[in-house]
Amino acid sequence: MSNDTALRTVETQLREQAAAYCESNHVPGFVAGVYQAGEQTVVAHGTANLTTGAPMLPETGFLYGSVTKVLTTTLVLQQVERGRLDLDAPVVRYLPEFALAVPGAAEKILVRHLIGHTNGIDADLYFPGDKGDGALKAYVEGLASVSGTLFEPGEQLSYSNGGMIVAGRLLEVVTGLSFHDLLARDVYAAVGMPGSSTSAEQAILRSTAIGHFLDVETMAARPTNMFTLPDTWGPAGGTPIGTVADLLAFGRTHLAGGVSPSGTRVLSAESAALMRQVSYDMDSPNTPPIGLGWVLYPFGDTTVLAMSGASPGGVSLLCVLPEHDLVFAAYGNNPDAIMLQDQMLQWLLTEHLGVTIPQLITEKEEDVDLTPYVGTYRSNQLRIDVTIVDGQLEERTTYEPADADQERIFTEFAGGTTAAPPQRYVPIRPGLFAPAGFPEEAFDGYLRLLLVSYHDVRDGQARFRNGGGRMTRRA
Repeated sequence: MSNDTALRTVETQLREQAAAYCESNHVPGFVAGVYQAGEQTVVAHGTANLTTGAPMLPETGFLYGSVTKVLTTTLVLQQVERGRLDLDAPVVRYLPEFALAVPGAAEKILVRHLIGHTNGIDADLYFPGDKGDGALKAYVEGLASVSGTLFEPGEQLSYSNGGMIVAGRLLEVVTGLSFHDLLARDVYAAVGMPGSSTSAEQAILRSTAIGHFLDVETMAARPTNMFTLPDTWGPAGGTPIGTVADLLAFGRTHLAGGVSPSGTRVLSAESAALMRQVSYDMDSPNTPPIGLGWVLYPFGDTTVLAMSGASPGGVSLLCVLPEHDLVFAAYGNNPDAIMLQDQMLQWLLTEHLGVTIPQLITEKEEDVDLTPYVGTYRSNQLRIDVTIVDGQLEERTTYEPADADQERIFTEFAGGTTAAPPQRYVPIRPGLFAPAGFPEEAFDGYLRLLLVSYHDVRDGQARFRNGGGRMTRRA
């Protein structure tokens, strides 16, 4: 079968999957694209904005969300190549005002820790609302009074919005440009991403999707009340917007060792390779190894370089498969679209590429002692109370906003409510638990992030809980 014929089969499959899933799961619109070996296809389905009725088109833009973190990491590595940054230098060498609420903690954090999610900055729900070119400066200044530490730098791995935002401010200081101007010049223009923008003001001039949430009373999708997160979250994914074709171009640049589709050298081959090398591995099924920027998902013998991105009422995904010369990018304007993205990725792997995906959970241990995991775990503005109920762990998550502005922003980001019902977990083995009621094969793909693990048991008590790649620390 020729590659062109194979890609037509992929296009048909993606179109059918999108139509079926969106119809049955209240996802208004979806757009996805695949590049492989010189051929590319983009499919779109449904509605981009239920308020206006605008259709989702192949060229419709959307918030990149945390996919932006790979773009930010690319910018950092560019400055390393130009001699303006050293990955193994303390951040305070370049950013002397960088401080945390724990005296001396910031001084231990290296540039590498920021983009490798090993910095320990406890600011995952810190949403200052500053706008404009001074937003990142204001964010860093605020950390000194609001952010403690989850762990010593390099000691653990915890997905870090704060680290990426500090990296964005670091880029501003060493280049003299705003983060958004640097992103537009050194990624968008260099890669060839003409449909990408850095603000809502730019995006409104183009076809752009908005997010939606499921209204539990009417069981219908409703538009979000907040398009983007504050400007302070730009480098972590709050504001950059673009198209599937642009994400495919960025993915192809990393597929080609740093050379854009037009032939422009965006990143050195050494830097591109460094981003995909394992920089930290928790050796836990629910948290894949991480490189710099990329999360390295193992699917049998195939490694998928991936990053997903949540935005208010939407979710994006970018996957690069170097062993198969393939890039997959997608966006859905309802958070439940992540399930469709996972289905599509697994179809591409198994049916299109012939990859055998081994079962992640093959057996469960009986009589696991649950007592080491009971207790209260905390991170920035988040409390998780873990108890034993009917032989299972039960978790109650409580959002504890620092102030009214934080509560307003996070509540809108979460779709209007932050009250989560209690969640039961069943043991797989000591330190590893699955949400009750899920079939074991559900965790073979991207949704392995739903598993919860506990780490560093001392004197009969776990010090850390890891859910979705994020650490909370025993209170």
